[in-house]
Amino acid sequence: MLGDYRIVGRRASEIAANVEHGVGAGDLAPGQLLPAMRELASQLGVNPNTVAAAYRTLRERGVIETAGRRGSRVRSRPATTARASLRVDAPPGVRQISDGNPDVALLPPLHDAFAAAARRQDERPVRYGEASVDPELARLARAGLDADGVPDGPIAVTSGSLDAIERVLGAHLRSGDAVAVEDPGWGSLLDLIPALGLRPVPVALDEDGPRPDEVERALTAGARALIVTCRAQNPTGAVITEARAKELRGVLARHPRVLLIEDDHGHAIVDQPLYPLAGPTDRWVLVRSTAKAYGPDLRLAVLTGDALTVDRVLGRQRLGPGWVSRLVQRAVVELWTAGVVDPLVVARAYGERRDAMLSALAERGLEAHGRSGMNVWVPVADETGAVARLLHAGWAVAPGARFRLSAPPGIRLTVSGLAMADIEALADAVASAAGPLPARSYG
Repeated sequence: MLGDYRIVGRRASEIAANVEHGVGAGDLAPGQLLPAMRELASQLGVNPNTVAAAYRTLRERGVIETAGRRGSRVRSRPATTARASLRVDAPPGVRQISDGNPDVALLPPLHDAFAAAARRQDERPVRYGEASVDPELARLARAGLDADGVPDGPIAVTSGSLDAIERVLGAHLRSGDAVAVEDPGWGSLLDLIPALGLRPVPVALDEDGPRPDEVERALTAGARALIVTCRAQNPTGAVITEARAKELRGVLARHPRVLLIEDDHGHAIVDQPLYPLAGPTDRWVLVRSTAKAYGPDLRLAVLTGDALTVDRVLGRQRLGPGWVSRLVQRAVVELWTAGVVDPLVVARAYGERRDAMLSALAERGLEAHGRSGMNVWVPVADETGAVARLLHAGWAVAPGARFRLSAPPGIRLTVSGLAMADIEALADAVASAAGPLPARSYG
């Protein structure tokens, strides 16, 4: 059953660690069927309850999945194998447009903001026991949320969007719970959910965001949480419109106990308005990251939500890192108040490149998507072949497998680093590499 790999261990923790090591090393392949619990217990000379505890730990870590009488298998994409490993390295002479990074020319200099924050820190050092959120940061964040119609709620600060989402999921969900997620969607999120022992339920989307019928299906089937991207959806660039937001709120109103998580990572780099979904459910949060507008290494996101959820996030945070550096928080305050990033200028720069790419692909008869943000999603018939052919042509693009659960194949092009002079050559290469469209290409 396991080939040459032999599971060893006497305690549940040892057995679980040994299986996890085998998966991480590639000795136990995705989909590999594991021995039945009693069979493995007999082989190891341990109580079946010990093996049951080991398998339970592995399920909670997102390493294996159990399907009743069909037994336990290594997950098709174990948590120990991140989707980022599906990246395409760009050898010399190949342009890297797969990484999803913002244009460094559009990022602000950070020196003055951190220098001002450091001076304030020198004048009044932060000590243990102080509030975890800088009061001025909270005030400015709340003002921006109010302007966008986000319901009132307390503010928390985390080390980026994914940290926020992990903490919110942990505040309400338990191992085995189902989470409805966009498909295609953010690869890191699709890794995080099984790593927490949760079960992702794919929700198809179109250019207006998650489809209401798909959300209804997932929530009716028992999903306890729904995670949506408000704008600049990764990888498709979808934007939740006013009409779609109204439809989705109607669906959520029929499932008021569902946890709603809205990811507004496109804040400050898009010019489309925000139409928040919060309101119909008892538990909700909206997360805003500084990464896209100010740089990926500025690890800070603000979130607001219902009082219970935010309180649980802050309480658990106090028992771990304690707080996000107030020095970093103050630097973000300086950046916000100095107005060093003009969202309209950034959105226009990305929009010009994205629209030019979409137009060039359309002229060549290709379907592509990207209403906002810095990425373009191109459905293809043969994802692996398209990626390989583009690499040969001098372009490293992201394979859609990084972003898909059950959605059809595609490739993601990050346009943020492109010059307008690059568009035609890239469009020619994509048209040559893409092949005929699949029958169901989007949503």
